[in-house]
Parts: sequence; structure tokens; C-alpha cells
Amino acid sequence: MSEPYSAADGLVRVYPAQSPDGTGLVWAHGGGFAGGDLDMPESDWVARQLAASGTTVVSVDYRLAPVPAAWASATGGATRAGHHYPAASDDMLTAWSWVVDNADRLRIDRTRIAIGGTSAGGNLAAGAAIRLIERRFPTLPALAVLAYPTLLAVQPAPGADLRAALDANPGADRFGPAAVLGMYENYLGGSVDGAPAGAIPGLARPVDLVEFPATLMINGDMDELRVSGEAFAASLRAAGREVEVVVEPGTEHGHLNRPHEPAASASIARIAARLDALLPTGALRAAADAPLTTSTAPLSPPADLTRSS
Repeated sequence: MSEPYSAADGLVRVYPAQSPDGTGLVWAHGGGFAGGDLDMPESDWVARQLAASGTTVVSVDYRLAPVPAAWASATGGATRAGHHYPAASDDMLTAWSWVVDNADRLRIDRTRIAIGGTSAGGNLAAGAAIRLIERRFPTLPALAVLAYPTLLAVQPAPGADLRAALDANPGADRFGPAAVLGMYENYLGGSVDGAPAGAIPGLARPVDLVEFPATLMINGDMDELRVSGEAFAASLRAAGREVEVVVEPGTEHGHLNRPHEPAASASIARIAARLDALLPTGALRAAADAPLTTSTAPLSPPADLTRSS
């Protein structure tokens, strides 16, 4: 793989594919909207792994929400000014537009560009897809990759099995209703009442999602945020959209930030396979136009930028 480089005036870091296959991925790290950076594993390590598998990854250095005093005190960090919605979402739209405009130079097929992210980055990816649809943007994502996303500010209660698993592992029980609501209020800069689906994608109705891209969602096993992901997946199915939901066994929230865990590599393999399955428009058209033939032969299986906020 060629070395990553900063582009778009520092908004993105590009990870060129080692052997480009035409797929691209616009990617957003997590961090509760107020933390994280391009060097954390779920940004840098993920991008390098996927670039090695043939996908050019464009990681977005979106503007972060503030770090309030209560959060700083709890983490031993410092307060920090920041930006409320729609700043980070606007950065995702700008990055998407830049990738589409520069697809030829990036060696990306415009019909094979995905959008995705982890945790709060999954929210930003889903929200950006919704806003692109609302704006009738001419090139929409071919796929959404949402890894342990947060998609609702007010989460439904977890089921009995998940609740029992969290009770048995208090260290994993970090995303209760109050914590999640506070995270969204900080991101929005106020009440969540009346917030748009671009900020809280789980609020989108099925009728709003009829053009949402095919979706791969990878949830943590012991992760209360999984509830919002499952609710969003149900809305996608009600809209008639293609959605695959995987619960990575034995994982807590944020396993892509822990590359030493086998589950991280398992999730990378799932994402890489799904990206590899994106067919270029020409191939789809050729397949559709091909004459129908019959054969008695057995079928063979398929082969297997850094910018301050």
C-alpha cells in the first residue's frame, strides 16, 4: 500500500489501495462525537487493513463536539471548545463530494463507493447518507458499513438476554439511557426534541429510507448501543432495503479499537468481503443483458489528513 496522505485541505486522509479494485470507502471514527482522531485503531488500522484488501479508504477528520467540564472531570482530561451539529455531518458531506469529484484520480468507481464508520462515526455515516438522499445528490453510497453505531438518542430498553449479559459484565455497561442522551445533547448543543434524522438517523421512518443504501451492520455482543442499531435495521427492512446485521460474538463496544482481539480481524474480513461484492455498474448491466443459457455442468463456487478541530 502507498503511504496515506492528507487531502481536501486537511479534511481527509487517503489510504490508497494496494491493488485497487475500484471500491472506495468514506470512513468516520468514533468517540462520542467529541473525541477520537485519525490515528486511533478504528480509523487508521481499519483503513490500512481495508486498503490492503483493495479498497481505497478516505478517513474523515470531522470537527468534534465540545468536551464539557463534567466529561473532562470524569476522564481526567481537559475541557475543550467544539462544534455542534451539523458541523461534523457537513464535513462528511464535503468529504463525500470530494471523493466523488476526485474518483478518477483516486482510481475509484463512482458506482462502488461506500460510506461507513464506528460508533458515533456510524451515526455520522448514516446521517450523511440520509442527507445526501434528501438533497438528491447525484451519486449516493452503494453501501453503508455501520460498526457498533449509535443511532438513537433515546434508546429502547435492551432485551432480557442483553440486560443479563451487561449486568454480569459491569465494565461493558457504559451506554445506559442517561449517558447516551447526554452525548446527543452535547452533540446537538441542546435538546434532542425536534432533531432531524440527519443527526439522529434512528428517527427516520421507513418512508424516509426507501433509497438508503444496502447496509452491513456489525454490532457488539455486550453493547447496549446495539439496541439502537437493531431498531434502525428494522426500519430499513420495513422500507424494503437490504440489510445484514451481525453480532460479533463475545465483543464489547469498540472492538475495532482493539486489533489484538480476534473479533477485530473477523469484522475486517466481513467488511472487506462486502466491499468486494460491490459490482460495477457495467458488470451489473452486462449480467442483466446476458442471454439466458442452460447447462448440465455443475456450478462452481465463487472464489473466494489531519486538521485541528
